[in-house]
Amino acid sequence: MRPVLLVILISISFSASAQWWRVDLKFKKTQERPPVIEWPVDHSFARMPALKISRPKITPVQFDRTEYSYLTAEDIVMKAAQHNMRFRVYADASYNFSELARLYIKENRLSEAKWYLLQSNNISRQQNDDKHTIANLMDLAFIKTSIGDYALAQEDLTEAHDLSSAKGLNECLTEIEKRLLDLKQTRLIPARLITRYAETPKKNSKAE
Repeated sequence: MRPVLLVILISISFSASAQWWRVDLKFKKTQERPPVIEWPVDHSFARMPALKISRPKITPVQFDRTEYSYLTAEDIVMKAAQHNMRFRVYADASYNFSELARLYIKENRLSEAKWYLLQSNNISRQQNDDKHTIANLMDLAFIKTSIGDYALAQEDLTEAHDLSSAKGLNECLTEIEKRLLDLKQTRLIPARLITRYAETPKKNSKAE
């Protein structure tokens, strides 16, 4: 009896499993296949293309010749001069004084320009900076010529000429000689005017 029951159970199990296999097969046929998984794109910095960075053209800022621009430049140079004098960098301070003097000349502040040129000249002499001393003497001569002090202006130019000749600075000699000639012509102008005005009444008196 037991063998017969065993055979019946085995046959039932096979038929049931076959039915479930058919149902499962039908389900697989109707089910859509999942899309193919793609590997993610590598966006790391190592694989990124090199960026071409165009450098902008920077043009120097040009200030107009206004009162504000002069005050700004004066403040910058003055602070540099104070710094160099505090730390005893006298050679640089001498050039700062000359730069201040040229700013004051442009503003027609001649007395202040003269004072700073004298300070710069004292330092340049101690530092044996002959070219700077000559440049200061020429600027001093310009100031003295502007205020009508022709005799002292000629003394400064003569000293600059002698120093240039002694040191073999021929490039400075040409400019100094030109300024000496201009000074000579400038000194002759008042004398010519006085002579011309003096002759005018005589001619009028003769005509009468």
